[in-house]
Amino acid sequence: QRFTHTLTKLGFLKKDPETKRFELTPKTLDLGHHFFRSNRLVDRAMPYLMHLSKETEETVNLTMLEDTEIIFVSRFLSRNVLNTDVIIGTRMPAYCTSVGRAMLGKYSNSDLAAALAEMDLKAMTPFTVTDRDLLLATIMTDREKGYSLVDREAEPGFRSISVPVRRYDGEIVAAINMGAHVDRISTGEMIDRFLPLLREAADSVKSMLL
Repeated sequence: QRFTHTLTKLGFLKKDPETKRFELTPKTLDLGHHFFRSNRLVDRAMPYLMHLSKETEETVNLTMLEDTEIIFVSRFLSRNVLNTDVIIGTRMPAYCTSVGRAMLGKYSNSDLAAALAEMDLKAMTPFTVTDRDLLLATIMTDREKGYSLVDREAEPGFRSISVPVRRYDGEIVAAINMGAHVDRISTGEMIDRFLPLLREAADSVKSMLL
């Protein structure tokens, strides 16, 4: 009650006089606005993500890792995308997404194993890998390759390829991905066509994070 009272006084909550239920006010959008204005990573990455989306006419995302989930912090949609449920601020499990696996590669092998042990590994599709040993081996391999490709594990009929975004000291701070429906783009095309462009974009963002 103290929390709701404080948030109401600050203007972030309002109470419906009839139902007595609380709901968020438009003022909460200020928090997101301040995040985007003050976050150097998002600010520096935007031009490169926009260029990449225009050049390929595909969906491009920038995500960050928080605990066991990834958060979409920037998103440029392709005209080929019909499902718009994923928006900025959407969260998804890290273990079954290409961006999540790319960012989980920042952990040492022991820390990665410990992180996977804490995750609730649910099958999002019939293709989702939920075996912890296999996931550990996959993420370690992806770390060595420098990219992650997930095929229909997070969403039915959808595949995605990602690269980690590093700052000046090599620390992984985010990931960039491109995704498409399986009927449109093969995994081979993703590697041959998209991977070089993603790596170039990630290197460009890194050069701005000094």
